[in-house]
Formats: sequence, C-alpha cells, structure tokens
Amino acid sequence: MKNRNRYIPSVLIFLALIATGCSKKQLETIYSNQENRIDSFIQSQLSSNEGSVIIYNNGSNRLILSQGEGEGLKEGGSVSFYYAGYVFEGSINQNNLFATNHQATAEAAGWTVTDGNMNVKTMTLDDSNFISGLKNGLEGVKNGEICYIVFSGKYGFGPKQIGTIPANSALVYQIWVEDVVN
Repeated sequence: MKNRNRYIPSVLIFLALIATGCSKKQLETIYSNQENRIDSFIQSQLSSNEGSVIIYNNGSNRLILSQGEGEGLKEGGSVSFYYAGYVFEGSINQNNLFATNHQATAEAAGWTVTDGNMNVKTMTLDDSNFISGLKNGLEGVKNGEICYIVFSGKYGFGPKQIGTIPANSALVYQIWVEDVVN
C-alpha cells in the first residue's frame, strides 16, 4: 500500500501536465480560428471599401478606411483619437460594443451619452498605455485617419476577463485619429 501512495504525486503532476498541454492546444486553436475570421473580415472590407489599405504589424491588422496626412505615429509620440471597441466574433455589431468615446457610435448602440465620456482621448504610444494589439495597430496612424484595428485574443487581454470582455477574445477598434504629435 505504501508503494502505491508513493506514485500518487507523480501521477497528479503527469495529469496536470496533460491538462495544461490540452489547454494550450485548445488556446492555439481558438487563436487560429480568430485569425481566420479576421482574415475573412479584412478581405470583405477590402472588397467593399474601395481605396482601403491593410497594414500588418506584429499580430495587429490595421484596415485604413480613410487615409490620414502627415507623419505617422511613432513610439513615444502622442495620439488624440475617438474610438469604439468591440468584441470581434467575425463582424462588427452594436451588441458587441464594450467601450467608446464616439458619440454617434454610443447613440447608435442605445447607450446613455454623458458629455464627460465623449471627449477625445490623448495618449502616448508606449507599452504601459495599451494592450499590445492596439499599440501595434496604432503605430503609424496619421492625422485624420479612420481605421479598424483588429487582432486575436493573443494580443488583447489574453486569459483575463475584463469587464464584459470575455477572456481570450479577439477585438476590433474603430479609430478616428484627430491628431498625431511625435
């Protein structure tokens, strides 16, 4: 009996490793499926929005709907913008909106609008201000640009649920750039 009990910790460690391996594989599959939906979304947007351009940067996809002017945003520069953030499930719809400071978007989603929440946001482009998907997507934006920044949960909040955003969610942000200062 003593010999059998001696193996229990080893068996438990082995089972934990198997469970971890399965969850990593499942997570890879989730992210891969998200990337496929993102690619489909981008292709549909490119074909329906003449003049659109896609820029890829370290896991982020920036789909430029309206070109901006001037120098692109660089690391350490500041950007002033309006945004609408959505949990991305293959398309953008008002039911998946989780945050915005863009009044027309908030009203279209049926949100109660207060003046304090609808001001332009100004932030410095650095690692402490943004999740990596949004930071990578904002790099290079220009004054007046309107774009979507889309990325898988791998570049978002990862395994943490944040408010109404489920863990490992793909996200899309629509961005209206007001000003860029490097």
